[in-house]
Amino acid sequence: MAAKIVVALACMVVMLGLSEAAVYKVGDSAGWTTIANVDYKLWASTKIFHIGDTVLFEYNPQFHNVMRVTHAMYRSCNNSNPISTFTTGNDSVTLTNHGHHFFFCGVPGHCMAGQKLDLNVIHPVSSTPLSDPPISSSSPPPPTTTIPAAGVPGPSPSHAAFLPSVVAAVVSLLVSLVFANFAS
Repeated sequence: MAAKIVVALACMVVMLGLSEAAVYKVGDSAGWTTIANVDYKLWASTKIFHIGDTVLFEYNPQFHNVMRVTHAMYRSCNNSNPISTFTTGNDSVTLTNHGHHFFFCGVPGHCMAGQKLDLNVIHPVSSTPLSDPPISSSSPPPPTTTIPAAGVPGPSPSHAAFLPSVVAAVVSLLVSLVFANFAS
């Protein structure tokens, strides 16, 4: 009986942990572009980014790319030595540490035209650190994990839409386990 409850509780904790990650499509429906006059600074200011969230850059790879850069490179739109470059037109970047993450389009003139993004990943709320300390602007952040994105809508929490049903299912499972044990 106790083992069944422990397993059910462990499943619930794992599912609730998954619900915290979100996927954000950069620029919302406009995507990553210079044509739609997207204010990426404003776009980012309306979001709260956490460790584990994914940002999705969707763009036409014939006209754009995504470069991850240092703060100094971001400020000056210097694309000479990016930390990483993405060119598929459907690039996902998982945010693995807190602090600022800087991106821009490396096509000449695009960064200066505003196709640049500063994402600030907030510090974890818990007292236990979940990642390394923030990276200073003089040193590049560690490489992030990139995963192929296949038709991911954004921005929306990746699992939040079905979170109530998951919680209800887990609670239902726990109740049935408890009552099944009392009945036997």
